[in-house]
Amino acid sequence: MPTIQFKGKNIIWNHHLSVPYHTLEEVEDLHFQAEKAEGNIIVEGDNLIALKALLPQYAGKVKCIYIDPPYNTGNEGWVYNDKVNSPLINEWLGKEVGSDDLTKHDKWLCMMTPRLHLLRDLLANDGIIFVSIDDNEYHNLKAILDEMYGERNFITTLIWQKKTGASDAKTIATITEYILVYSKDNENGDLNFTKNKQSYDLNRYRHSDSHNEKRGPYYIDNLDRGGLQYSDSMNYGIKAPDGTLCFPNGRKEFENDGWIWKWGKDKVKWAIENDFLEFRESTTKVCGWSVCYKNYLKVDNEGNPIERAAPKKNLLQNVLNSNAAKEIKELFGNKKFHYPKPVGLITEIINLVELKDNAIILDSFAGSGTTMHAVNELNTEDGGNRKCILVQMTEATEQEPDKNIAKDITRERNKLAIEKYGYDTGFKYYRVGNAIDPDAMLDGELPNYAAFAKYVYYLGTGEHLADADKIDQATHFVGTHGPKNFYLIYEQDFNTLSRLALNLHIAEEIIAHSQGKRIVVYAPACFLDNEYLEEKQMEYVSIPYNLFETSES
Repeated sequence: MPTIQFKGKNIIWNHHLSVPYHTLEEVEDLHFQAEKAEGNIIVEGDNLIALKALLPQYAGKVKCIYIDPPYNTGNEGWVYNDKVNSPLINEWLGKEVGSDDLTKHDKWLCMMTPRLHLLRDLLANDGIIFVSIDDNEYHNLKAILDEMYGERNFITTLIWQKKTGASDAKTIATITEYILVYSKDNENGDLNFTKNKQSYDLNRYRHSDSHNEKRGPYYIDNLDRGGLQYSDSMNYGIKAPDGTLCFPNGRKEFENDGWIWKWGKDKVKWAIENDFLEFRESTTKVCGWSVCYKNYLKVDNEGNPIERAAPKKNLLQNVLNSNAAKEIKELFGNKKFHYPKPVGLITEIINLVELKDNAIILDSFAGSGTTMHAVNELNTEDGGNRKCILVQMTEATEQEPDKNIAKDITRERNKLAIEKYGYDTGFKYYRVGNAIDPDAMLDGELPNYAAFAKYVYYLGTGEHLADADKIDQATHFVGTHGPKNFYLIYEQDFNTLSRLALNLHIAEEIIAHSQGKRIVVYAPACFLDNEYLEEKQMEYVSIPYNLFETSES
C-alpha cells in the first residue's frame, strides 16, 4: 500500500506512545446538573494530552468519533505546540501556521498523526470515525487515514453542501466540504449503518391478501427472467391452478431459450405452500398463466420480518452552514465563535450509525460544543441514551492569557442549550491535571488515589476499569481482571508515600481479601523476599521506578 511521506514523520509517528498519562481533575464549580450527567463530560486541555488521559477509562469503548480539526487554510491562526524531542519540530513551536508557510502541510500532518493514533485506540472495534475537512488537506488526510486505519476500513467520503452559492468566487464557487468516514475494523461484520426508511415508494405496495396484518401490502413481480446465466436446474415446470405446467417465458414445455426461474424447485414449493406465489391468467403466455411472486412490505421473500429501506447516500444537502451562526446567536445573543458546525449536520452524521443505548460519542476538537448539543437533541427526539465526551483547549496566548474557549464557549453553549431547549441532562467538567510518570511523581506532582488506581489497572491489563466504584483505598483494592486482582499501596502525599511499602502485614490482608486470585501489587517499596512472593502468587511492581511495566495476563 502506498504511504504518505512528510517532514517529521519518522519523529512523530509513534509520539503518542511517549506522551505521559495525565490525571483528569474534576472542576465541580463548572459542572452543570452533574446529577444528570450520566457520562457526559467536557475536558479542558490540549487534546493530545487529554486523549491519552482518557485511555485508561475509555480505550476501545467509543462507538462514534466526530472531529472538525483545523483545515489549515492559513486563516485559522492555529499554532503547532506539541512537545516533541526534536530540533526540527522545536523550531516550529509557538509559531502561527500561515498560508505562506512552506511547511504548513508537514506541520498539520505532524499535529494530526498522534491524535489520530489515540482516537483509534479509543474507538471500539465496531466504531466509526468521521473527520471533517476541505480541499486544503483532504488528500493528505485521506492518505494518512488509509495508512493508519487501513484502506479496507475506508467507508466513504460524505459530501456536505454547506451553502447554496459563493458570490465572491473568482473561478468556480466551492459550496461543499468533505467528511471522511472510516471504521476501526470493517472486517468484523458488526458495522450497522442506518437506512433511509422513506426511500421506498409505498404506493407500489397496492395489493393485499389475508396475510395483510402480518406481512403488510405487496406488489408482484414476474418469477421468470431471461438474458442471464442459464441453468437447467432453474428451467422446470410449475403446476398452475388448472393443472397445466408453466415453464419460464410462458412456455408449456421444456426448452432452452435462455429463460429461467429466479427461484429453485424447493423455494417454489415453499412459496406455494406459504402463499408467496400468485398465478395470473394471461392471453400472451402459451401456458395461459403468468407466474408471479409477492413482495410484501413487512417481510422478505422467506417470510422474515424486514424494514424496507435503502442505504443512505453520501450527499448531505439538508442543512447549511448559515444555520450554525443562527444557533450560536440564539444562545449567546451575538456571534461568539468562528467556524461552528450546525447542529443538524452533526445529528445527520450521528444518525448514519446504529448506536445502542449508552453509546459514547467523542469530539476532541470540540470548538463551540456542537456535538454535545446535537447528542442532547437526538436523545430528546428519540428517547436515546447516548453519551458525549468533548475535549477543547483554552487557546490562551501571551496576548490573551485569560482566554478559555473550553469554559467560556464549549461549556457555556451546552449549559445554555440545556436550559433553553429543556434537555433533561447535564455534564461534568474536567481539566487535564498532573502527568502520571516517574519524573513528575518524584517531583511531588502526585495524582489522587482513584486516578492513579485506574491508571495502574490500565497498565496491567490494557483495558479500562469498568467497576471504578469498587476501588477501595482502605484495602488497597483496585480491580479484578481474569485470574488476577490488582492492588495499589499509595497516598497522595510525598512524605507518606516515601514510607509506604508492601510488608508482611499488608500482604496477609491482601491475600485474605484476594479470594484465591493471583495478586499484582503496585507499591513504592517491598519488604518481602522473592520466595514469599512466588509462594503466595504475588507480583510486586515498584512505583514510580517500574511504573510502566505491564503485567502479562
